[in-house]
Amino acid sequence: MKARIKKVLSFLGLVLFTVLVAGACQSTSESDQSLEADQASTESISQSTNDSDQVLRVVTTSERYTPFFDKFTEETGIPVEFLSMSSGEVLSRMEAEQGEPMADLWFGGGLDAFISAKDKGLLEQYQSEAVETLPEAYRDPDGYWLSKGLTVGGLLVNDQVLEELGLEKPTTWEDLTKPEYKDEIIMSDPAVSGTMYAIVKGLLDQKGESDGWAYWQAVDANIPFYGKRGKDPEEKTAAGEFAIGIVPIDASSFETAEKNGLSAIYPTDGIPWVPEGVAIFKGAANADAAKSFIDFMLKPENLSELSKLDGKDTAQTVNPDEVEALDLGLETNDLIEQDLSTFGSARDQILEKWAEMTKGKESK
Repeated sequence: MKARIKKVLSFLGLVLFTVLVAGACQSTSESDQSLEADQASTESISQSTNDSDQVLRVVTTSERYTPFFDKFTEETGIPVEFLSMSSGEVLSRMEAEQGEPMADLWFGGGLDAFISAKDKGLLEQYQSEAVETLPEAYRDPDGYWLSKGLTVGGLLVNDQVLEELGLEKPTTWEDLTKPEYKDEIIMSDPAVSGTMYAIVKGLLDQKGESDGWAYWQAVDANIPFYGKRGKDPEEKTAAGEFAIGIVPIDASSFETAEKNGLSAIYPTDGIPWVPEGVAIFKGAANADAAKSFIDFMLKPENLSELSKLDGKDTAQTVNPDEVEALDLGLETNDLIEQDLSTFGSARDQILEKWAEMTKGKESK
């Protein structure tokens, strides 16, 4: 009897032990799962913080600025992500997305788009303490944009193509109206390229409304189609597809000319120009990082480095007293007198008239 009781107690003890062990294992498993969930949640929050608070997202016109932003990252610890887009494309996308910011900082591009974006309430106001070093012509009085330099318009000519056609090299804007250049001139659509819009607007300012549009109509007769990208005229002229490209002139233009047997030309009847804008998008997730970048950019030593990356010469620099830049032979006196106050307000009207004038010549 006693033996049976001992066996029963032993069996009950074994059952109880098994239950306790199983419970402990389940508790440990649940604890481990809870810990893993907490760790995953923490990692997710950390990743989210890195994505939204510590990355400066920049819309820019060129990858050439990568070393400049790398320096900013080294000094601040803020990584940078890029989106390449022309100023016209930026403005169109901002309008289409009803002001939803695609990035934090807008870096480079024709001023017309920046002024238009300001008028439509798409930019964030910021007045850096260092902005007063820039002349008033190169910064918005209300602090919505500032300029990092000037872009000027000129010509890139394929000498070999001209020689094969038996044509003289153009030296002025007026030369582009000559009938012998028919189908030999390429420029980008000014609705896409801020620089092309600046050239159109600059020559309209120089010649006056009536004569200016008559001029562009004569030039249009020599252009078979308009490029979709700002780089199209340079690339297609270098490839021999056209004899003459209307382009922004900078150090890269002279380098392209030297490598491909071309000529980079400042027309002798005046140089159209436009400040290149920098601005913070309205509602930017990382507006503080964008403000830090503007402060960084405006240091004289950084503007000097930026001007070299841009390939701008001394006469084009927005802070000539403190910034050393390149010398590409451009004289300040050659710059056309332009009305910057109407760069943004006149944009839609000019582009609408341009589209009507060039109707049937789809961009390629």
